[in-house]
Amino acid sequence: MSVETQKETLGFQTEVKQLLHLMIHSLYSNKEIFLRELISNASDAADKLRFEALAKPELLEGGAELKIRLSFDKDAKTVTLEDNGIGMSREEVIAHLGTIAKSGTADFMKNLTGDQKKDSHLIGQFGVGFYSAFIVADQVDVFTRRAGSPASEGVHWSSKGEGDFEVATIDKAERGTRIVLHLKSGEEEFADGWRLRNVVKKYSDHIALPIELPKEFHGEEKDKPAEPEWETVNRASALWTRARTEVKDEEYQEFYKHVAHDFENPLSWSHNKVEGKLEYTSLLYVPGRAPFDLYQREAPKGLKLYVQRVFIMDQADEFLPLYLRFIKGVVDSNDLSLNVSREILQKDPVIDSMKSALTKRVLDMLEKLAKNEPEQYKQFWKAFGQVLKEGPAEDFANKEKIAGLLRFASTQGDDGEQTVGLAEYIGRMKEGQDKIYFLTGETFAQIKNSPHLEVFRKKGIEVLLLTDRIDEWLMSYLTEFDGKHFVDVARGDLDLGKLDSEEDKKAQEEVAKAKEGLLERLKGALGEQVAEVRVSHRLTDSPAILAIGEQDLGLQMRQILEASGQKVPDAKPIFEINPQHPLIEKLDGEADEDRFADLSHILFDQAALAAGDSLKDPAAYVQRLNKLLVELSA
Repeated sequence: MSVETQKETLGFQTEVKQLLHLMIHSLYSNKEIFLRELISNASDAADKLRFEALAKPELLEGGAELKIRLSFDKDAKTVTLEDNGIGMSREEVIAHLGTIAKSGTADFMKNLTGDQKKDSHLIGQFGVGFYSAFIVADQVDVFTRRAGSPASEGVHWSSKGEGDFEVATIDKAERGTRIVLHLKSGEEEFADGWRLRNVVKKYSDHIALPIELPKEFHGEEKDKPAEPEWETVNRASALWTRARTEVKDEEYQEFYKHVAHDFENPLSWSHNKVEGKLEYTSLLYVPGRAPFDLYQREAPKGLKLYVQRVFIMDQADEFLPLYLRFIKGVVDSNDLSLNVSREILQKDPVIDSMKSALTKRVLDMLEKLAKNEPEQYKQFWKAFGQVLKEGPAEDFANKEKIAGLLRFASTQGDDGEQTVGLAEYIGRMKEGQDKIYFLTGETFAQIKNSPHLEVFRKKGIEVLLLTDRIDEWLMSYLTEFDGKHFVDVARGDLDLGKLDSEEDKKAQEEVAKAKEGLLERLKGALGEQVAEVRVSHRLTDSPAILAIGEQDLGLQMRQILEASGQKVPDAKPIFEINPQHPLIEKLDGEADEDRFADLSHILFDQAALAAGDSLKDPAAYVQRLNKLLVELSA
C-alpha cells in the first residue's frame, strides 16, 4: 500500500450526516439498489472522460478501453467496484463526497418526516448516489486519481459513515476510481459472484460500457489461475442503438432510472430512429413525478447528448422547449461534430430541425398517453400540468396541439379535479353554443359559487373553472380552439349569442331602458369607483356583480404583478345590477339620497368580496353595515 501524506479529517455537511444516520440505522428492504447507484456513477465518470479526451487525447493515458470491474472477497467481507473513468482530484473528492449536490437532493431532505420506516423507504427510492453504499457497508474506502494528474496525486477517502471522513494523498498508478465496501455484519450475501451478477443484470444491463466480474472457477484450487480472468456480465451496448423489438419494457424502465436518477418507472417512452436528411436516434421519457426543483430556474434540465455514441453533454436543453423541461432521455446524432459546444448548439440550424421534430414527438407521446391511458395521464397532469400550460405562449406552432392536452375543472364536477379536455367540452356544448366559456379565480371553492355563473347554471351551460396562478396569463395567449373562441364570463358585456332567444334580448333592452334613472343615481353615488353601471345579463339570484373591462387585467394577473413588485395600471370595474332582485327594487324606491349612497356602497363592496377581491376601505364598509343593522333593529 502506498504511503499516505497530507492526511486530514473533515466533517460532513449537515444534510449528509442526517442522511447517513438514517441509512445506517434503518432497515432498508431493497438494499441491492446501492450497486445500481455506484455503477451509474462509474458510467458517468467514463462518459466524462470520453468527452474531455476529445480535446485532450492524452487523458486516456494509453488505456482507451473503458470498463467497470466488480470483485469481492468473501473472507475479508468486501465488495470492490473499479472504473478507469475520469477520476477525482482532492478538491473534487471533498466537494462530491462530503456534500449533497444541489440537484434536488438537498430539497429532498426537507421531505424527510422523522419517521424512520417512512424515511428509509424514501431514501431507497431516491437512491442518493454514492451515499447508498452505506446501506450495506459500515466503512467505505475510495481510491481515486483524476485523468491527467501525476500518479503522486492519488487520493484516499475513507469514512465509517458517521460524523466525519478522512482524506489523504497517495500514489495511484492508474487513473479512475476504486471503491471498497466493507460489508456490515449480515450483508455478506453481496460478497458473492452469483448475487452480484444478478443485480447487474437486473439494474445495469443497459450500461453502455462493459461491467466485468471474475470468471467463476470450478475445479481444483491448485489449478486456479493466479490472476483472475474477467468476463463481461452486461450487454455493454448503448440501449438506444438497439432495435425497439430487441428491448424489453423492463430494460427501458431501468435505463430511465439511470438517465433520470429516478426510482419510479416512467409513465411512457418513445424510442425513434430518424434517417434521411437528418440522422439521429432519440429515446424520450415522460416521468411519473415532478422533481423537487421543477420550478427552479437554475435546475438541471435537458437531454443527454451523444454524438455517434460518444457522450457530449449531460443537460443539453437546446433540443426541447422550456415547457417540456420535465422530459428525460437521450439524443444521439450523426449530424453534429464531436467537438460540439453549447455555443455551437445554440447557432446550429440542425438543432432547430431536431428540436421541432422532438417537440412534436413528445406532444404525440402525450396525446397517445391521454387517449390510451387516461389514469396515467391524470397522474402526469397532476405532476406537470402547470408546466405544460406555459406552452401556448412559448410555442405558437404547436398551440392547438398543446391546447388539446390541457385539462381543466368545470361546473360539471364538484371536486375541482382538472380532468376536462377542450375536445370533451366542445363535444357536450349546448345546441347554438359557439363559444368556450371560462372563469378564473383563486380557488375552486370560491369560483364554483360565483354570481358570474348564475345565468349559465340556469341555461345548463358548462363553464371551465381555472384556478392555477398561470391560468389568466395562459388565456391571454389561448384565444381559440378548434374554431371556437374563448370567452371570460367575468369580462366585458356578456353576449350569449344564439343561446339567448330574440324575446330574451328584447326583454333585456326594455329593462335597461326602464332602469336608466336608477343606473344614473348609482353612478352618481359610486363616482370614481366604477367605470360604468349597467343592467346585468349574468345574474338570476344575486343583486349585483363586478365585471372586468374587455381590455383590463383580471384579478389573478393583478395579484401576480403586485406580488412581484410591478406597477399595475389603474382599472375600474363595471358595476352590474339585477333589476329583478328585491334589494335592487328597494334601492330603486329609496328617496333618502344619503341612505341610497350607503346602500349602493354596501352592494358594491359585497360584489367585490364575491369576486374574490379585497376591499379598498374595509372600515367604511363595516360602519355602513352596522348603521344599516341598527336601523333595521330599531
